[in-house]
Amino acid sequence: MKKAAVLGIGLIGGSLALCLKERTRLEVHGFDASKESLTLAKAAGVIHEGHMRLESAVEDADVIFLAVPVGSTPRLLNRLATLPLKRGCIITDVGSTKGEIVRYAEGLDNLRGIFIGGHPMAGSHRSGVQAAQSLLFENAYYVLTPLPETPLPEVQRLSRLLERATRARLVIMNPEHHDRVVGAISHLPHIVAASLVNQVADYNASNEWFHRLAAGGFRDLTRVAASHPVMWRDILLSNRESVLALLEDWTREMEGIRRAVKDGDAQAIEAFFHKAKESREALPEGRKGVLPPVYECTVDVPDTPGEIARVAHLLGEKGINLRNIGVMENREDRAGVLRLVFDKEEELKKAVFCLKETGYRVFDPDVD
Repeated sequence: MKKAAVLGIGLIGGSLALCLKERTRLEVHGFDASKESLTLAKAAGVIHEGHMRLESAVEDADVIFLAVPVGSTPRLLNRLATLPLKRGCIITDVGSTKGEIVRYAEGLDNLRGIFIGGHPMAGSHRSGVQAAQSLLFENAYYVLTPLPETPLPEVQRLSRLLERATRARLVIMNPEHHDRVVGAISHLPHIVAASLVNQVADYNASNEWFHRLAAGGFRDLTRVAASHPVMWRDILLSNRESVLALLEDWTREMEGIRRAVKDGDAQAIEAFFHKAKESREALPEGRKGVLPPVYECTVDVPDTPGEIARVAHLLGEKGINLRNIGVMENREDRAGVLRLVFDKEEELKKAVFCLKETGYRVFDPDVD
């Protein structure tokens, strides 16, 4: 392999390009409709060359990454099917749904390349090429969804490249199985979170105390509801069959707890929460999953002038970068009054150590 083309230079595409550029000998070319993104990507050393013409970006490419939203992937594949791609070229995507796009690619008889579905299960709350980082996928799962007839040597070739470049954990999975798994751990939670936020918003229309008190735990529980509406429209439509089946299971689960509460069945209610507690505690720690992690802690500080500035100054002296800082007015179910948010896990750990060493009471939600 000599050349890679990354189509779509945002967070995921930019991070992939950076991984390839730093850890392989490939010439990395980027394609994007935004000239600004390409200029930023080249200036930051994310790509070797940027293109606004698809033809020049993919010319003689050995591997092509489609790093665009799932709703845009079929149109991009249609365009690639009209181009004289290099013989043996591997085409892969990064979408969070696989069944529909794998079937679509399989039906393109004119596509001169071998399509292998892909899904790097890592992300960030930040977006755009300016947020790209070569450590984004490290220790995350990277799922490949080849068809049974996909040549094994090509799957191995792509796997070796991705393992070396991203340092992710490569997994081979059936496309439909992938969609059910990801539907349960990502797509359904987004629906539930959005539903909770919408329900509370409806209540708040007649009583503003719902939003006033909806801080702390509620805000954290529903954080994924702030995701991009168009992106999630396309994801749900792309994974329609799995999502519908999961929603039916969710409805049965909710009906079960509703009935237990209505009947005053204390044993059933306790069993409901006991199962959830045991399952939550059994989840693996220290691994990157499909939902972006939140690196935050809360700190107890006295209500005196200059105390917040002192905390920020203390972290600044240690070279620890704060992404966000806020005072929590509602402390129900949460310890600490000052909420600190960081971009990286390493910065969170340094901050917790630094603040505790200085005498502050610090609460890390993953520990406390």
